[in-house]
Amino acid sequence: MQKPTISVPEMAAELGIGLTKAYQLVHEPNFPTIRIGTRILIPVDRFHEWLTQESKGGETSEGKH
Repeated sequence: MQKPTISVPEMAAELGIGLTKAYQLVHEPNFPTIRIGTRILIPVDRFHEWLTQESKGGETSEGKH
């Protein structure tokens, strides 16, 4: 069974970025996160959707804003 969420350090490792940049990223308004108390988790499916959109220049189904 694949994990439904990943932690910020796991996401940083997957992207090949440092923890400081990863925490900056999870505080961006359009970045998908789930907060449980002080813990920040990233839903894997929504993270991959976000990554795909970012690789296309950040366009959404409504177009660029």
